[in-house]
Amino acid sequence: MRVVPLSDHPGDMLQEARQRRAARDAARPRRRWGAWLRGLFAAFRARRPLPAARPRASQPTDEEARLAAGTAGERLVASELGRALDDQWTLLRGYHNRRGEIDLVLLGPRGLFAIEVKNQNGRIDCRGDQWWSTRYDKYGNPVEARREMTDRRGRSPSVQVNEPASLLQDFLASRGHPVTIGRVVALVHPRSQLGRCTRPTVEICTSVRELLRMLDASPASVNPSERASLERLIVRDHRFHAERRPPR
Repeated sequence: MRVVPLSDHPGDMLQEARQRRAARDAARPRRRWGAWLRGLFAAFRARRPLPAARPRASQPTDEEARLAAGTAGERLVASELGRALDDQWTLLRGYHNRRGEIDLVLLGPRGLFAIEVKNQNGRIDCRGDQWWSTRYDKYGNPVEARREMTDRRGRSPSVQVNEPASLLQDFLASRGHPVTIGRVVALVHPRSQLGRCTRPTVEICTSVRELLRMLDASPASVNPSERASLERLIVRDHRFHAERRPPR
């Protein structure tokens, strides 16, 4: 399987989150220095032992943990697909248009697929485009209340993949390639479970093995010439939107 890296949005966000934490850590000693000086003067007045200024190590934030898990999940899926698929398949990582990002765009003889990867522990339920997760410990006990699954823009996993995939599908059709894009949400955490899902707007799988079975069952057939044209258009469209994307 060929891999075409278009962008690494989760990796970039993770780096930014780490830089923000590093900046906070760098500012903290200056605040502690002021507090230490105040304590020093108080100690002189009261003849108490001098206060010690000890730096405290900062721990990764919840945001960093979430972003790191997302990046690891994408790498896992890409790695396992690479072992299972031959060079007739192409994986485009980090495609982006004005409706959002698609983690993985997979193009091959069985069609074109947009894949949203979720590396999240817990039971996942959905109703249409509403998604919820409930985390459990290793003994099967819930460790937190059921919460809605959304990104920072309030979109569920299915909306996250459907919106940019629909725009990409319209773009390809406008260029003479009316292909249907399969939309998949891949739940790849080892303890991820699919609960009750009614009227889902995407395909849902809980392992890469299940994703591969979906590919095998696809009724689509795309010849090599069409695949080459689709790849060129997808890369071109990504670059078009990347040039117009405002800096974060």
